[in-house]
Amino acid sequence: METDEPVTGAYPDVDEPRLPLMTAAEARDAVGYMRLLETLDLTPRGQAAGQLAADLARRLPTD
Repeated sequence: METDEPVTGAYPDVDEPRLPLMTAAEARDAVGYMRLLETLDLTPRGQAAGQLAADLARRLPTD
């Protein structure tokens, strides 16, 4: 089951609030933006963005 509600975690010995984890929908959007950056930036930075997008995309749920 997928939800767009942010997931938070408890961290021992940390009093500061933590930012929520990305939702699957936010992660898919980020992958899409990195793929777009790859097509627009022909430098090694664009290639690195494409590689990171591919690596992250493999870790996302398919649902």
